[in-house]
Amino acid sequence: MKLYTYFRSSAAYRVRIALNLKGLPYEAVPVHLLRNGGEQLGEAYRDINPGALLPALEDEGALLTQSLAIVEYLEETHPQTALLPADAAGRARVRALAMTIACDTHPLSNLRVLRYLVHTLKLDEAAKLDWIRHWMRLGLATFEAHLARDGATGRFCHGDTPTLADCCLVPQVFNAERFEVDLAPYPNIARIAANCAALPAFHAAHPSQQPDAE
Repeated sequence: MKLYTYFRSSAAYRVRIALNLKGLPYEAVPVHLLRNGGEQLGEAYRDINPGALLPALEDEGALLTQSLAIVEYLEETHPQTALLPADAAGRARVRALAMTIACDTHPLSNLRVLRYLVHTLKLDEAAKLDWIRHWMRLGLATFEAHLARDGATGRFCHGDTPTLADCCLVPQVFNAERFEVDLAPYPNIARIAANCAALPAFHAAHPSQQPDAE
């Protein structure tokens, strides 16, 4: 397997966690999102992913994009160390938690959105940070409310083993800490993130452990 990745890409981080949890070896191919105006915008990478977004995964002739679709593919092709529950209601809950991050929260502070805010809408640094923190807090508050109200929450987002939801949550916690968003209002999130951090699969996927880390 070949994973096109960037050390600080949240979406690539999700896939790295999933690959590690499943014990699947892969070749990391760094695509620098800032160098030379963004290597993802060049023709070479657009041939791989026309959307110019990370990650992309090559596996036995298949070329896959979109982090959630990639993890679902890994779940179907390598069902060992399942990242989705066995029951339909549990799978729906885990997918909903994952989408709360991957669809509702993370995209609003993605690099291309921030570039538009600064270069087109002319927001200054303070206004940009207000934007990032507002949407992160809203997303984390929603996620925390789901965790707090549901008895299915355990040591991790769903039960006592990591799932797709944890793969999505941990990179968002990394982003929140990077932008100095206080996690104190989200005790379940903080607790689960700490439990994840203690596992080798999460540690090895951390941005600081990547070959292109700066």
